[in-house]
Amino acid sequence: MEFAYIYETKLGKIVFKEKDESITEVSISVDETGNEGDVQSNLLFRETDLIKAAAIQLCEYLDGKRQNFTIPLKPEGTEFQKKVWNALISIPYGEVRTYKQIAEQVGNEKASRAVGMANHNNPIMCLIPCHRVIGANGSLVGYAGGLHRKEFLLNLEKANSQVG
Repeated sequence: MEFAYIYETKLGKIVFKEKDESITEVSISVDETGNEGDVQSNLLFRETDLIKAAAIQLCEYLDGKRQNFTIPLKPEGTEFQKKVWNALISIPYGEVRTYKQIAEQVGNEKASRAVGMANHNNPIMCLIPCHRVIGANGSLVGYAGGLHRKEFLLNLEKANSQVG
């Protein structure tokens, strides 16, 4: 059974999805209204204990009170995408990496564009921190939730980081 629930956060309305006792998606609500119609018809619109825990941890993160997540994640994607998403999880809080650095980390230094596409298709925003990946020149490039949200997340981490 798949479940979904929508919460209001500092980033806006966020959809959380759960399947097989793991979080499979955390994303901006499709039309920002938060209506049940935002979620697919094959999902049961219900707040589960796991979804609630994920929402609490995300809100703690957004309040600068949490740097790591302890929720089981199971993003659906290709093997390459999963390698990239695992690499993203290894980026420490408050730090950034370039697309090229992630490509090198997953074993294909010429795969920067593919890394960018994997980032774009990341189904679990924030918990899989694709916002920590920036352009080679240090610019904020691409973020499915909008560059203003990416900037907010990076500034939040910078302000609450013990790095430096």
